[in-house]
Amino acid sequence: MAIFDVEGVLIPKNRFLFEVGKNLCFSQLMRVLLFGFLYAVGGISLKSALKHIFSNLRGAKVEWLMQTAEKAEIIPEAKELFLQLKAQGCKTALVSSGIPAPIVKRLATKLGADSGFGFDVAVSNNILTGEICGDVIERNGKLKVITQVLAAEKLSPVDCAVIADDRNNASMFLPEIRKVGYNPDFRIILKADAVVTGKLSKILPAINGQPVVRTLPSRNDYLRELIHGSGAFVPVICSLIGVFSVVLAISAVSAIYALSELLRIEGRSMPLISGVTRHSASQTELYEFTGAPLYFASGILITLLFFQAPISSAAIAIFALGDSTASIFGSLIPAKFLPFTKGKTLGGSLAGFFFALIAGVFFLPPLYALVGAAIAMAIECLPLPINDNVLIPLGVATALALII
Repeated sequence: MAIFDVEGVLIPKNRFLFEVGKNLCFSQLMRVLLFGFLYAVGGISLKSALKHIFSNLRGAKVEWLMQTAEKAEIIPEAKELFLQLKAQGCKTALVSSGIPAPIVKRLATKLGADSGFGFDVAVSNNILTGEICGDVIERNGKLKVITQVLAAEKLSPVDCAVIADDRNNASMFLPEIRKVGYNPDFRIILKADAVVTGKLSKILPAINGQPVVRTLPSRNDYLRELIHGSGAFVPVICSLIGVFSVVLAISAVSAIYALSELLRIEGRSMPLISGVTRHSASQTELYEFTGAPLYFASGILITLLFFQAPISSAAIAIFALGDSTASIFGSLIPAKFLPFTKGKTLGGSLAGFFFALIAGVFFLPPLYALVGAAIAMAIECLPLPINDNVLIPLGVATALALII
């Protein structure tokens, strides 16, 4: 049996709550975003966040909620994946702690899954009361659900695979279960038997216990890493027009980009920027708000604001060139995955280290550049809770500041 988390695996991450939030008034939308953010950073539990969010829906019609959920489209490859699993005689179930049960069950029907589980929403005369409940929003609630599902199907954990992306699903990762992380966060990476990134179709071999097949970089991959690597020119531009001007420019571009992404997921586009995103985003990112460029910009901005040249210059150049080349060469060079990263390769990390060192010596003596490159690649390899687009430049700059 294969048990799937829903958001971030079968539908774009946070897309359901986004569709709900944009139909609320401004103050309610801000509350939805606030509680969503507090959960994302670990400030409150998922149950608390959802209770606050759904209290804003008091008085809404059930039909409206169902219609709104339809806008959170299923990832196109999902239907084919479920057909393949069914052809293999594999039962499937959907378990979500972020989406109401009626919506999850409708999604299960569309995909041909055997069952679907979400939380319950209280209704009076076809109107939402704002109250929610259910096992899936309780601590370790998903584990309770899959235990019941396996018991009903007369299966043991060893006969089951769980596919998930974030920490809220960690309780389902029992030792005997086949654990597959799909575009996972650091907690899932640490627990997973296999890590899959990119296309959803790559999950099938992982479910069957087969090695995850590496694929050559696509055109989108090359363009994305080219844009990433171009960050190495930021120190040069700072020397020409000044740090303050560069900070203002990056901030303005980031704001325009964020607006462009909001328009893109609404089916509209902003000239040039939306086109670049479509041709540089990964397959998964095409269906959700692509936040990686904002993390990238944030890492550079914070480094520029808190550290002076040449430390900031070296840290940014090492980060931009090292991280981008590690990604490309990791796909091009045949090599085994590093066991503690479950996705990164020795070849990619060595290539990234080499190019990071080259970038560093433009601004620092070779010994200091060597230290910076080593720290950058160590952070890039390790599964850490902070996005590496922020952590790498800050980590490198901090280390350099301590030794120079």
